[in-house]
Amino acid sequence: MSRTLGRVHDEGEARLDPTDAPVDRLLLGGRRRFTRAQVAQLSGLPPDRFRRLWHALGFPEAAEDDVVFTDDDVAALQTLSDLADAGSAAPGTEASFARALAQPLARLADWQAPLLAGALARDGTAQPDDSTQDGPPEADALLSRLRQVQDHVWRRHLAAALERAPAAPPGDGIRELAVGFADLVGYTTRTRGMSGAELGVMVEDFEATAAEVVARGGGRVVKTVGDGVLFTATDPAAAAEIALSLPERWAAGDRPPLRVGLAHGRVLTRLGDVYSTVVNLASRLTTVARAGSVLVDRELAARLRRHPGYRIEPLQRRSVRGFEDLQPWLVSRRDADEDPPVPP
Repeated sequence: MSRTLGRVHDEGEARLDPTDAPVDRLLLGGRRRFTRAQVAQLSGLPPDRFRRLWHALGFPEAAEDDVVFTDDDVAALQTLSDLADAGSAAPGTEASFARALAQPLARLADWQAPLLAGALARDGTAQPDDSTQDGPPEADALLSRLRQVQDHVWRRHLAAALERAPAAPPGDGIRELAVGFADLVGYTTRTRGMSGAELGVMVEDFEATAAEVVARGGGRVVKTVGDGVLFTATDPAAAAEIALSLPERWAAGDRPPLRVGLAHGRVLTRLGDVYSTVVNLASRLTTVARAGSVLVDRELAARLRRHPGYRIEPLQRRSVRGFEDLQPWLVSRRDADEDPPVPP
């Protein structure tokens, strides 16, 4: 049995079978011909390990006799196993590695599916009786363009990530970062009477605004969580500028206002996400911030205090979940004619 990243086959060159369902030919590399026991055996994975990786990739359990797996499934599982065995994924984290890979791709697929369904429908209308066609032409062309741009964007993000995080000791994911959380105030009340279409427009506008502001400020969007966005920045002043710009850019009469919490410190970066009390602190600061305001923790306030562009004001201490004596600091832009801060 020969093996490639894209195809596993018994002998000779693998070819697409024109009698397969269009989606199988177009997306899965050929017909579904293996049960779960067969794909586990062919990929060289013990059944428990195969099922753990398959579920981590976000796919449902297959019945014992269901013939649902393809040659490409075998190859992908072999490659995931090889990456783990070669040390590309830390011991015991291969399922986490698979989840980190699959979850953003699943979200991307949900967005792309209607585009591809439309192309397949148009292909079916244009060529209803053509059984000799290698593949649906419009759908195939669309998939090729999507794949091309996805590959390039991924490579650009990988290059940017390497620039942000130069080589570190193996297993060392600790970095000094500013972490920000921006939250829509009164989101539930404001959206209760919205139609699905109206809510979709607002969510799209919010995510687009956040992505643009964070990217232009040199930060990184870690994830969006319904009515909020989590972002990071390596430079404290850049983080403050992003945080102040977000409510300004988002503000409009028909939108719920935005508030932002920022904290700075040592953060564990793992599989594209961030973890530490710094992340929790940014979230808690958001809960006590007023609409349109930006609150920061003591560490970030100290770093911004000498910056000529920002005014830092201490607010009343608060007790919030996880932090008994939280000291928030209000950040605002310093007027051009205002005296510069006095060095401590």
